[in-house]
Amino acid sequence: MCGGWVQSGLRWVGSRCCAFMFSGAGLGQLFSGFSGEVQSPLSLRQMSIPKGLAYLTVMAPRNLLCMRSNFLFGSRCWMIQFSAEMLFKSVSFRLFGVKYGSADAEPLKNEELLHNLLTMGVDVDMAKRRQPGVFNRVGTNEQDLKMFLLSKGAKEEVIASIISRYPRAITRTHESLSKRWDLWRRIMTSDLEIVNILERSPESFFRSNNNLNLENNIKFLYSVGLTRKCLCRLLTNAPRTFSNSLDLNKQMVELLQEICLSLGHSDPTDFVRKIILKNPFILSQSTKRVKANIEFLQSTFNLNNEELLILIRGPGAEILDLSNDYARRNYTNIKEKLFSLGCTEEEVQKFVLSYPDVIFLGERKFNDKIDCLIEEKISISQIIENPRILDSSINTLKNRIKELVNAGYNLSTSSITLLSWSQKRYKAKLKKLNIG
Repeated sequence: MCGGWVQSGLRWVGSRCCAFMFSGAGLGQLFSGFSGEVQSPLSLRQMSIPKGLAYLTVMAPRNLLCMRSNFLFGSRCWMIQFSAEMLFKSVSFRLFGVKYGSADAEPLKNEELLHNLLTMGVDVDMAKRRQPGVFNRVGTNEQDLKMFLLSKGAKEEVIASIISRYPRAITRTHESLSKRWDLWRRIMTSDLEIVNILERSPESFFRSNNNLNLENNIKFLYSVGLTRKCLCRLLTNAPRTFSNSLDLNKQMVELLQEICLSLGHSDPTDFVRKIILKNPFILSQSTKRVKANIEFLQSTFNLNNEELLILIRGPGAEILDLSNDYARRNYTNIKEKLFSLGCTEEEVQKFVLSYPDVIFLGERKFNDKIDCLIEEKISISQIIENPRILDSSINTLKNRIKELVNAGYNLSTSSITLLSWSQKRYKAKLKKLNIG
C-alpha cells in the first residue's frame, strides 16, 4: 500500500497510517485508508472522529489539525491541512473510521460458505433468491448437514437440491437434526422414506427447529386415535401439520369431534380419522374455513345430517379446506354453465354430489372442457353421468376422442369412461379396438 503523494492529496505513511490534504476551497475526495475505495465528497461537518483516538491538537499558526491515536496507530498520526478560514469556522468534526473484527471476518466466512456450496453442487443463485438471509450468517453447518444426510442414504445431488431449494437447512445443528430424524422415524418405517420426503419437500423437515413441538404433536395425534398409517400419510402429504403449534392441531380436532356429535354420529374418533385420511391437509387450515364449508355444503344441497355425514366422510372431505369464496364461485359457475345447456337444478346437484372434486375446477377450465366435449358430439347427459372425464386435460380429451373414432368406437352410444382412464389402461383398450 505504501507510496508517495497521490494527486488527490492522499499519502500513505507506513502500512496503516495516512495523511490528508485539503484545498482552501473545501474537501477533496475522501479515500478509505484500508479498503482503498473512493468515498463521496464530504463537508467538514460530515466528518467523525472514531472512538479510540486519543486527542486532537489544533496548531493554528501552521493551519494544521493533528490527531494522534494510541489505540490504532501508536505514536503515528494523521495530518490534515486546512485553510485558516475553514479551520476557525464553527463546525463539528466527523472523521470516518474503519471497523475491524466481525466486519472483516464475515466476508471471509461468506467466501468459505460460497466455496463449500459450489463444491457441493448447490445452485447458489436459487438459494440466494429463496432465503438470502442465510448468506449473512456467520455460522453455518453445510458440511455437517452433508455428512448427516449421506449417512442416512441421501445422494450428493439430492443434498445439493435440498439446500438449493431450502438453504435454511444449513443452519441446523447435528444434534437438532439427529433428534428430529429420530422423531420422524417413530412414524416412518425407513430412513429412505424420510429422504424421499425431504427430496420432494425439504421445507417439511427443516422449516421448524422446534423438536419439542414436533414430539408433542406426534403424541397428541396418536392419542386421538390416529394410527401410524394415518400419521405416515400426514407426514408424506401434509408435513406442515407437524410444524403447527400443538394448540392449532387441538382446535381442529376438537372442531371435527363437535361436528361429528352435532350430526348424530356416536364415534368421533372414527370420524376424525376418516376425515384426515381423506383430506390430510385439513389440520393446516383454519377452523373458520372448515365451518364455513360445512355450512355451504349443507345449505346448498339441502342435506340432512346423515347425508352430510356421508358426504364429508367420503368424497366431500377434500372440499373442507378450500377457500369458501372459491368454492361458492366455482359452484355458481358450474350451475350457470349447465343451466345454459338445458340441465335442471336436480341434475346439477346430482352431478356435483357424485363428484365433488369438480368444484376444484376454476371457471375457465371447467367451461373450456365442457365446450370441448360438446364440440366432439358428446352429450351433456353423458358428461353428467361420467363427471370424472373432466379430470383429463383438453389435449388428452381431444387426442383420445380422435383415436377412438378412428378405431371405430362410437362415443355417442358407448361408454365414455375410458376418456378418464390411466394411460396404460387406455392404451391397452385402444390396442384391442384396433386389432378387433
